Amino acid sequence: MINHNVFNSTTARKVANQLGCFSVVEYVKDISVDPMTAQTAYFMAQMGVRKRQVVATLNQQGVILQAGAMQMIVGDVQMNTNVKGAGDFMKKWVGSKVTKESAIKPLYFGTGQVILEPTYKYILLEDLAKWNGSIVIEDGMFLACQDTVEMKVVGRNSFSSAVAGGEGLFNTCLTGSGIAVFESRVPAEELLVFDVINDVLKIDGNMAIAWSNSLQFTVERSSKSLIGSAASGEGLVNVYRGTGRVLVAPVT
Repeated sequence: MINHNVFNSTTARKVANQLGCFSVVEYVKDISVDPMTAQTAYFMAQMGVRKRQVVATLNQQGVILQAGAMQMIVGDVQMNTNVKGAGDFMKKWVGSKVTKESAIKPLYFGTGQVILEPTYKYILLEDLAKWNGSIVIEDGMFLACQDTVEMKVVGRNSFSSAVAGGEGLFNTCLTGSGIAVFESRVPAEELLVFDVINDVLKIDGNMAIAWSNSLQFTVERSSKSLIGSAASGEGLVNVYRGTGRVLVAPVT
């Protein structure tokens, strides 16, 4: 048995969020400073620029992590490469080249805690049940997920939606059931959540950071006519059509 104070609140840290087996420990202020760095650390804390660590608590279950994300393992937790053979490795290697994700994402399983490396990025905990069981994310956002979640690469519906939409030809898609953990460039408080039900959402620019794979993503003119689009000053817009959820970062 190992006793620890990882989840104990102090003047420096607190548990900011928890969902499923994942907890987010946030360092509310950096007190490991010297006179030369104290002022910078103070204003960073005031603006929410803080280190955050994800802790996965396992009870005979598993989690998949981004390569290199593990900092500490507490308890009887084992790791394997999560590669099922040469064919699976080639599939993951090809996917890593088009999505800029690591090819091998290790699987940790057993009983105990897996503590991830701290990051200044914001942490989003998402239940795939709220995404119709499938979510598409921007490149580089994936951090961790339960082993009940499967990862794959999906392509855009058309070449124009990739080039004109600014989202790239391919994206990482997570399917199944369970909790996924993402690193976001903006906090959850700034994100707009749109639940689209047999309707259409149009966005001027690539501000969507995640969307349900059930949605059809296309790029269209803001007006039915070319002249109308030019006159409005909007031109092309990203269109999400159908039923699903979209996360939008409107101030980036």
